[in-house]
Amino acid sequence: MNLTSPAPAQHRAPPPNIPPGGIDYAAIKHRQQATWASGDYAVLGTTLQIVGERLAEAADVRADERVLDVAAGNGNASLAAAHRNARVVSTDYVPQLLEKGAARARAEALDIAFQTADAELLPFADASFDVALSSFGVMFTPNHQQAARELIRVVRPGGRIGLANWTPDGFIGQLFRLIGGYIAPPPGVQSPALWGSEPYLVELFGPSAAHMASQHISFTFRYRSPEHWLEVFRTYYGPLHKTFAALAPEDRARLEADILALLERHNSGGAHSLVVPSDYLEVVIVRQ
Repeated sequence: MNLTSPAPAQHRAPPPNIPPGGIDYAAIKHRQQATWASGDYAVLGTTLQIVGERLAEAADVRADERVLDVAAGNGNASLAAAHRNARVVSTDYVPQLLEKGAARARAEALDIAFQTADAELLPFADASFDVALSSFGVMFTPNHQQAARELIRVVRPGGRIGLANWTPDGFIGQLFRLIGGYIAPPPGVQSPALWGSEPYLVELFGPSAAHMASQHISFTFRYRSPEHWLEVFRTYYGPLHKTFAALAPEDRARLEADILALLERHNSGGAHSLVVPSDYLEVVIVRQ
């Protein structure tokens, strides 16, 4: 299980140009890297392993297939593909997250390659993989169109792209909107929750898709209480960790109250537990 920096690739896509007055994606990604490196996402990421397993099944990952996990975080989809005896490359632009994934792979004696890579500029030749997966990862890229082009480019014709994306109206989508009311996203950058909308994915992938299938699935957060959820996410989830750190004390108190109220509205666990379902979209795209 090696951890490397990206190597040059002959067919690597050029970085998108920034028009006058356009969006500086490089600067946005630099800030994103710092955000995701803060806290310790792996503490939360491991609780989402079931999503990676379901995604690998939906994408019909098979033994000895070449599988790329894009924006892999701490490796849920990577481990799931390796559980099915695929040949896996796990990528993310935050090396600290890849190190967490590599530790998990070592603990399970799984042979996975880990490589630092930008989802919008993948360091692999065209048609290098049979399957590309991303579990709550590629949806956070600032340039959605470029990320979609890269997923299509590195998968062979007839190969599959499997995605798990939070939906705009589910619990996490509502949390994104709530946070956005306190810390506005960079101007011109689209919401990551758009990746959880079927019509939007048809726009991104439709012309290159021979077939696209999607279904709404619910992942359930299970914590002791709303306060316990907030303590864990405020400490370990980079975007929330950074948001709280950036706010004035009175705004931090208001955000805390708003999040607790959101959790209470979605809690089906009663007075002594927290059980919060959150809708996500599972998508499998067969490349033309």
